[in-house]
Amino acid sequence: MGQIEIRRATPGQAGTLTALMHASSAYQGEYASILDGYAIAPGYVEANPTFVATRDGEILGFYALLEAELDLLFVADRAQGLGIGARLVAHMLAEARERGLDSVRVVSHPPALAFYVRMGARRTGTIPAAPPKVRWDRPELRFDVPTC
Repeated sequence: MGQIEIRRATPGQAGTLTALMHASSAYQGEYASILDGYAIAPGYVEANPTFVATRDGEILGFYALLEAELDLLFVADRAQGLGIGARLVAHMLAEARERGLDSVRVVSHPPALAFYVRMGARRTGTIPAAPPKVRWDRPELRFDVPTC
């Protein structure tokens, strides 16, 4: 097994990122509606800094940091527990620091709340449900960006 590498995604990887996102067991059942019809387009990857975690060329996770908000963060189910999510968060915070941000907002998928808190985010509120696509309240959190 090779090392995990994090690098900028390419527009040609958009389909792979979409497939990884849709395969996530965290978005099955009651949470599936939020991803209905959602695809990551090549233009999204080109316009928005998106980063992939790979091992031996296989994409195991990714995130996108838009302005001062974490828009997406996914780790493939088969790669859960390998520390990839933590590595992606650390990379995201380093990116935010390079951009001069002092914090990053996260509107979390409810089952991911504990992960973000373990990674150092603090809960700042709740985003109300927006039916029909989002039928549940979502936790709002904020990462403080370290200065060093």
